[in-house]
Amino acid sequence: MRRADRLFQIVQHLRGGRLTTARQLAERLEVSERTIYRDIADLVASGVPIDGEAGIGYLMREGFDLPPLMFTRDEVAALVAGARFIRAWGGAEMARAAQEALVKIETVLPASTRDYGRQVQIHAFAPAELTDDHRRTIDKLERAIDARTRLSISYEDLEGEKSTRTVRPLGLWFWGKVWTLVAWCELRDDFRVFRIDRIQVTATGDMFRPEPGKTLTEFYRQKEAH
Repeated sequence: MRRADRLFQIVQHLRGGRLTTARQLAERLEVSERTIYRDIADLVASGVPIDGEAGIGYLMREGFDLPPLMFTRDEVAALVAGARFIRAWGGAEMARAAQEALVKIETVLPASTRDYGRQVQIHAFAPAELTDDHRRTIDKLERAIDARTRLSISYEDLEGEKSTRTVRPLGLWFWGKVWTLVAWCELRDDFRVFRIDRIQVTATGDMFRPEPGKTLTEFYRQKEAH
């Protein structure tokens, strides 16, 4: 990570008036605590209103470089509900990012709209069947989709038949209670949809490039044709 990106991330983590320690920042950004101390000192010297000290923690006063985003009440409700849904039903990293998003959404809203955001009574709760292993699998698949990385998976279908496949992960679909992976299956030489709760990712392979006939766009085209 470039230093400029790291400084930006530190500011993002400190937004919302939450006390955050150097150790927490170091773990999130995968650097040493000494690096965080140095970065905090440089940010303070440049005028960023960060309060705190080493060994206790840091926080940033509200109002720093935050534009008053003008969302409607319906938009605020949609943003809050969407973030709560992902926090409840998404992967582990998705859930953590959704929680961060809720803090940032509240921080950037004008005071009048901020109160409404806190009062949105739309909630989502994680089901017992969405285990930590399933959440981690969702994160692995999302990263592989983003990086266009082949995956080796073990899969058990609804009839109990087990198979090992190499797939090109293309997209994630959510069906209300079940997450599925849309992929190009190199074993079947065709598109396949796999239930995530029946997938075990066994290895990460090399990168792949989009090929005509093997993309998510082509998958959608075929679905529409039927």
